[in-house]
Amino acid sequence: MAGRATQQSSLLHEWDLPLEKNQDLTKDRREVYGHLLDFNPSWEEAPRAGTSGVRTVDVQAVEGMVAQFPCDLGTAANDKVYMVFWFRDDAGIPLYSFDVRGKHLSEARHWSAPEVFGPRAHFSTTPPPASLLVRDVKRRDEGVYRCRIDFRNTQTTSFRYNLTVVVPPEKPVVVDRWGRVINTTTLGPHEEGDDVLLTCRVLGGRPEPSVRWLVNGVLVDEEYEHNTGDVIENRLLWPAIRRADYAAVFTCQAANSHLVPPKELSLVLDMFLRPLTVEIRKPMEMGEGGVLTAERRYEVACESAGSRPPALITWHKGKRLLKRITEELRDNLTVSVMSFVPTLDDDGKPLTCRAENPNVTSLFLETSWVISVVYPPVVRLRLGSSLAAGDIKEGDDVYFECHVRANPPARKLSWLHDDKALAHNATARVFHSNQSLVLQKVTRYSSGRYACSALNAEGETVSNELHFRVKYAPSCRSGGVSVVGAARGESVVIVCEVDADPPAAVFKWKFNNSGETLDVAADRYTSNGSASSLKYTPVADLDYGTLSCSASNEVGTQLAPCVFQMVAAGKPHAPRNCTLWNQTADSVEVSCVAGFDGGLPQRFFLEVYSGDDLVPRVNLSSEEPSWTVRGLEWDVRFRLAAVAVNSKGRSPPAHLDDVLFRDPEKRTASESALGAGAAGAASAGAAGAGAALALLACACRAARRRRAPPPKPPAPRADKPPEHDDAEPDLIPNNYCETPSVPARNTPSSLSGPLTGPLTAPLVVPLTTPLATPVSTWAPRSSSGSLRATDLNVDAIKEKLLDNRIPESCV
Repeated sequence: MAGRATQQSSLLHEWDLPLEKNQDLTKDRREVYGHLLDFNPSWEEAPRAGTSGVRTVDVQAVEGMVAQFPCDLGTAANDKVYMVFWFRDDAGIPLYSFDVRGKHLSEARHWSAPEVFGPRAHFSTTPPPASLLVRDVKRRDEGVYRCRIDFRNTQTTSFRYNLTVVVPPEKPVVVDRWGRVINTTTLGPHEEGDDVLLTCRVLGGRPEPSVRWLVNGVLVDEEYEHNTGDVIENRLLWPAIRRADYAAVFTCQAANSHLVPPKELSLVLDMFLRPLTVEIRKPMEMGEGGVLTAERRYEVACESAGSRPPALITWHKGKRLLKRITEELRDNLTVSVMSFVPTLDDDGKPLTCRAENPNVTSLFLETSWVISVVYPPVVRLRLGSSLAAGDIKEGDDVYFECHVRANPPARKLSWLHDDKALAHNATARVFHSNQSLVLQKVTRYSSGRYACSALNAEGETVSNELHFRVKYAPSCRSGGVSVVGAARGESVVIVCEVDADPPAAVFKWKFNNSGETLDVAADRYTSNGSASSLKYTPVADLDYGTLSCSASNEVGTQLAPCVFQMVAAGKPHAPRNCTLWNQTADSVEVSCVAGFDGGLPQRFFLEVYSGDDLVPRVNLSSEEPSWTVRGLEWDVRFRLAAVAVNSKGRSPPAHLDDVLFRDPEKRTASESALGAGAAGAASAGAAGAGAALALLACACRAARRRRAPPPKPPAPRADKPPEHDDAEPDLIPNNYCETPSVPARNTPSSLSGPLTGPLTAPLVVPLTTPLATPVSTWAPRSSSGSLRATDLNVDAIKEKLLDNRIPESCV
């Protein structure tokens, strides 16, 4: 059997020739098949015998497109495909073969009968299932086809197909009621009310196509009929078309298979449309009722919409055609503007606007307006005849008169205050009475511009503006309590501003420090009508309190004064008791005692200068008056300045001069960290301090009970006390000694006498010599060198004694 199969295969390969050779192989094929029949007589009958029970599957293909015949090669899962043959009808001769023997599926040999499919057919195994694809299907290809699959061991498998070739119809043709073919995509134009009759003709198609009409995508007619030959027609009658039918899409479709889209032709309905609306837009200057003012030019607009093409607008006044018009188009809107000047003779005449379709004169629409000619109100406003405009003040009653002349008579009278409507309001004491306005108990807010307006059928007119003035007593402009911060000795200018009409004539200032209330002298402040300025300099604790000012004019005196709360604030005091300590070859630490912060948070700076430089070499910042200076040159004398800063400004500097960093190899034990020149000053200061202490016997007992001072940084060396520079001399009041000749006082010193001087001058004499830090260096002296009791500031001396830990005693 193996030998016979090999012989059979070799014979089949003899007619498996290249497909591109277009030649008649019928004779060769007969010889081959005759040899096969001699070799195996049952070979030709096998296909027919094996397909008696095979179900036939219907396959449709569109002419000119691809037909697909699926033939699954995987029916025998565990066997190998040898051969695949395709047959037509019951013929025993294959029209296509697929030889897989001894090869992979991708290497199989294909053969197609030239007189059947030829190069149009191809058997594809991917993607599964395998299929025979026939391109450019023709009508003659219609018939029954068999697929036979031979396996190595498994029984042969067959599939059967009934191919139907669909022939699409030709594109539809539409003709009108007169049999004329419509070659454009537009139907019409038609007028409203016309009947539209359309006939759709379709030629050819197998199977017979269905022809139907759709309007805007909705099926409206699917009844068709045969004409001569293979022509199919569907006639559509669309009666009495309406405006809503404009731009409707009429579509004729012909279809005979779901495999291809239907052939169709669409037409868009075009129509001539009459104007839908026509409306006269009356002038905005016109009043209610459509009345016009004589001898005044007006522009009247007429708008028409809905006409296609756009409407043509004409104007008539009575029977006269008006020509002074302008016209413009806005989308589907036609706007015509007519300009004219009415006269008294025009009263009662109709003004007509006519809009018509320019292509169909019977399609028009018009509207009329009967005009009425009048004149607007003439209005004038006056203050009440019994009132004097310059004598009105808060609390008075006033009234206004509005004189109106109008035709037709005014039907509405309105009042305006500063361009805002002023309504009748009994609660606010505003009353409307006929053509008068009454204001009771007027206030300063009643001042302003008044006007009245009158309205009649022609329009509304606003009168002249009347400027109304109400005089009133002064009142504080800012309101509330203003806080003013100032340091002792700092002069501040306090401005008291008031509202008044007429301007304030007199201002008065007062001071209150919870102990008593004092009047401020008139020469201490200045006034300019709406404001008063006071220059104030607090010099003691009692100078801090409350300042108030009030003003008066011809109407009256201010009820609630303007209040200013004085609080202690100013630039901080300079740091004091500045000391150099822990000095090394290239560093030194500087510590000071913080002075008064001026009532505000302060920060401290140390500036290091060399020689006569004006710009510091180093600028150190700290929250506390303590710094460490490092990295400065040796054998160079430096000047140090310690300052305090707050939001009011900088304090005077506290100077430390002649700071010298020596080369460690050149230093000796006798050299001071602060340089030379301080010992002599210390000795002289000690002598002066002894003389000062002799005058403090009256204050010693009270001072002994004072608490110990806070801890200080390490004291400077005894032989070289640090130098201090106090920029301002101390003021030394003697109110600590109980002297009968000086009575006790609580009067603020900044409010009597000159602005910066005391009310009753205490015993205050400036020291002639600046104070340095150690007590031994700042004994105050007179210009002649002798010490006087009036030259002493007891508080300052006591503070200096405590700061330097010198015990107090009565001398």
